[in-house]
Amino acid sequence: MPNAEKLSAVAEITEQFTNSAAAVITEYRGLTVKQLSQLRRSLGQQTTYAVVKNTLTKRAAAEAGLSIDESLFSGPTAIAFVGGDPVQAAKGLRDFAKANPLLVIKGGVLDGKSLSAAEVTKIADLESREVLLAKLAGAIKALPTKAAGLFQAPLSQMARLAKALEDKLPAADASGAPAAAPAEQTAAAAAEATESAETPAEDVAADTTEAPAEPAE
Repeated sequence: MPNAEKLSAVAEITEQFTNSAAAVITEYRGLTVKQLSQLRRSLGQQTTYAVVKNTLTKRAAAEAGLSIDESLFSGPTAIAFVGGDPVQAAKGLRDFAKANPLLVIKGGVLDGKSLSAAEVTKIADLESREVLLAKLAGAIKALPTKAAGLFQAPLSQMARLAKALEDKLPAADASGAPAAAPAEQTAAAAAEATESAETPAEDVAADTTEAPAEPAE
């Protein structure tokens, strides 16, 4: 391969490493063209499965600032450059390798960190981003429902909610500005405050009757 072609190939692989969320290095020795086509389809449109030359790929990885074990670049090598969810791509490679043992997952890189073959498999065992988002949405679904109900509640109950929520959130910092709270902390505080605000009116009344009246000025 002429030098100009090598430089162009290195630049292209470097760009793929740089623009990908993850990359999984495989050996495809013995797989047919048809099987490779099936693998590409199974990985989806956001993952590019490319056959690469080992020497050029080592240079490209170095230029991309990645530290990848050079022993992974031996034999016929192809890399899955993942532009979407790494979990989904890892699952696709794992499942294809189970059905086609000639595909060998050697390792890879995720967010600039080197991965072993075992670590790629662990990623494949995780839940996808879509599943996690769905679970998160389900977990917080009850909170807006309770909040909507409180908008119809008596003014006294709304006041108790505001006070309870204030007690749960961080106090102001030294400059007087309210301290920032993570979204999950705020949601948890709101949920707990909502439950506190739902104390029966009789209980609140009982508590207030026990307090001595302040003398009038």
